Amino acid sequence: APEPPIGSRRTSRAGRSALPRDLSVSGARMTVRAGGELASVQLKRHLAPRTVGALLRALPIEGNLHSMPGALYVSTRVGGALERPRREFVRGDVAFSPPGGMVCFFLDAASPGRPMTPIGKVESGSDALESAGTGSPARLEA
Repeated sequence: APEPPIGSRRTSRAGRSALPRDLSVSGARMTVRAGGELASVQLKRHLAPRTVGALLRALPIEGNLHSMPGALYVSTRVGGALERPRREFVRGDVAFSPPGGMVCFFLDAASPGRPMTPIGKVESGSDALESAGTGSPARLEA
């Protein structure tokens, strides 16, 4: 059978969503491996339930880190719409930009110029992301 589109709901045989085991009502942990470094991210479902769910179902995601003022991002094939958009972010914030399917990790306070969906916080390893830098291969996983 063909693979469902990214962001669609996949279910297990028991009819429940095929999501990571460490998913709680409030969120889930995601690991970012970039340039040999690790960062831990807490995804928060209450900020954007549809976006966080679609992102978790798409894991693992591989790509390269790209930069924008104050942040690094990884492009994904995850789609969606804005949920509770914001225009200003601080160091440690994690946001999603639907037009490019970008998961953004903010390294400084920034106003990206377009609204984004806040999805969580970097719990540890933001310095590791910064040292990995633009062009480094990245893997987002549960």
